[in-house]
Amino acid sequence: MAVPVVAQEPRVAPPVSVQRAPVPPAPVPSPVVSRSGTHPIVVRPVATPAVNAREAPQPVTPASSDEPVTPASSDEPVTPASSGKPVDAAASPEAVPVPDVAPASPPIPVSGPPVVGVGEPGDADPTVESDHEPDHDATVDEPALPPTPETDEPVPPADAGRTADATDTARSEQATATGTDTRTPGDPEQMLAAYRWRLDPETLRETVGDPDELRALRGRLTEKLAVSLDNRARARLLSLRAVVSRVVGDLDDALADGRLALTYAEATGELRRTALARARLAEVLRRRGEHAEADRLFVEANSAELPDRLRSAMHEHAGRSCYDQGRLMEACEHFERALDLRRVDDPELTERIKVSLDAVHARAVAEGGFGPYPRSREEVLRGHRSPAPTRDSGPGRWGYADVDGELVIDYRYAEAQPFCEGVAWVRRPDTIGWELIDEAGTTLIAPAYVAVRAFSDGLAWVSRGGDADWTAIEPDGTELASGGFEEVRSFRGGVAAVRRGGAWGAVDRHGRLVVPLRYQGFRTVLADGRPVDGFTDEGLAVVEAGGLRGVVDRTGRVLVAPAHPQLMIHPVAFLATDRAGRWGALDRRGAPLIDPVHPGRDAVLAEIDLLLADTHPVL
Repeated sequence: MAVPVVAQEPRVAPPVSVQRAPVPPAPVPSPVVSRSGTHPIVVRPVATPAVNAREAPQPVTPASSDEPVTPASSDEPVTPASSGKPVDAAASPEAVPVPDVAPASPPIPVSGPPVVGVGEPGDADPTVESDHEPDHDATVDEPALPPTPETDEPVPPADAGRTADATDTARSEQATATGTDTRTPGDPEQMLAAYRWRLDPETLRETVGDPDELRALRGRLTEKLAVSLDNRARARLLSLRAVVSRVVGDLDDALADGRLALTYAEATGELRRTALARARLAEVLRRRGEHAEADRLFVEANSAELPDRLRSAMHEHAGRSCYDQGRLMEACEHFERALDLRRVDDPELTERIKVSLDAVHARAVAEGGFGPYPRSREEVLRGHRSPAPTRDSGPGRWGYADVDGELVIDYRYAEAQPFCEGVAWVRRPDTIGWELIDEAGTTLIAPAYVAVRAFSDGLAWVSRGGDADWTAIEPDGTELASGGFEEVRSFRGGVAAVRRGGAWGAVDRHGRLVVPLRYQGFRTVLADGRPVDGFTDEGLAVVEAGGLRGVVDRTGRVLVAPAHPQLMIHPVAFLATDRAGRWGALDRRGAPLIDPVHPGRDAVLAEIDLLLADTHPVL
């Protein structure tokens, strides 16, 4: 959606690389909040004229930041110049601040587009914003106090070892966890987090008692946005302002802010920040009745690698979107999943789900049913379900049938793979080569390859039958990556694990080596035990060397040196064992978080959950 530009735009200096010394503000007490009423008792902000979201000038589409750098040699990874400080956003392009001329009153957001940095991804501490305020998100329906950083970084015990570069962050997080907020009284984010929302039992939408109070709060968010200097802060503030505009009914403003916030969030490359922006935009679209796009954004946002509490909130809101559409069975599935993900006692969530299920029951009785069957993930993302392989009862040929069982591609193939990203590999009886077809059965690539892999991230690995000739191609047959690879894994986030000469590394989509060929293999496993083929959505992978495991990111940077018999990726930490088989945890910088004293990982998971303040995202 195009965003109109105001008559007088703030002047923007050319993007430059700015090194800002973090100066944490002095801790101040959090505002007093009454839990008995519907509104927090806070220091009321000075009423600032609400600025229409459309006053935010449209950002220019940022240049692609994933253009690889040619390595010095075929076996050396592409490594950006950096300070080498590992952080949790493995593949985040650093947001370079853009100096802006201070806008005139009333303040309007700076007009610079999302800035793609030229330094190493993730050099800056993701828990510290450009204005030296920690990120904060609390749920719309269940605000928690005190607020915590948006990264959900756990607060380590006092005796846990920490790297020197994480000291300031640890102090900030510790102050947050103990209830000492580092922001000024009446901070708009804190006020929004403390606001006690009500859920309408018929529409399942939030209701407010005093819209003017929220409009004043929106003005405060606008003030902060006008002086924010990086993509992270802009993404957070714009999406929070979209939440306020949505709740008070200013849906056009909310939509403009939500889309712009997502643009900034995607420019950071951070999984959690982008997921939050998508979910907040999805809620705006839901209120506008644009449910197809809303549901797609909810699915895209809800990565299995996010913290359970965030995923629970997303399922809850996705369920409400399904309720709006009369998809009551699908809504119930989301509500059930929201409860399953919150393993701890959560009375407020339980009460909200009860209200939601009561609304579902009442609507089912009134309409005489629970609506259509739940959709698959693919159906939500692509708007329809791809044909599925089906075999005839005669000569054993394969074809494809639609969701109703009707044959849409005739029985004519000796072998047929499922559709992935709208295309599928098939082999005819009279040839040994595989061809690529679309969902109408049209041939896109003629039979040419003896071995093929399904498309993922827009690329597929193919082989003509040699010992080490795997090549990555696009759906039109364009070859992008080849390098004598003996074994390959699917592309995820623009990188894929490969083996050559008996050693494993990783290449980008252009075939340039980004992780050196020095590992015995990739052993990526999530904290719940689910294996991942290569890299996670966040751009992390567990590698093995000398029988021990460590963690690398998609740029080849080592976050945890291979020193652990077992290692798993947690949404905010790494679970690891020592040589005696005892479980502990490391933070996302590789520093000790929980001593390895536990006999199993369940105890470590429980301890990490205790270290995290019980906050939830504002969706």
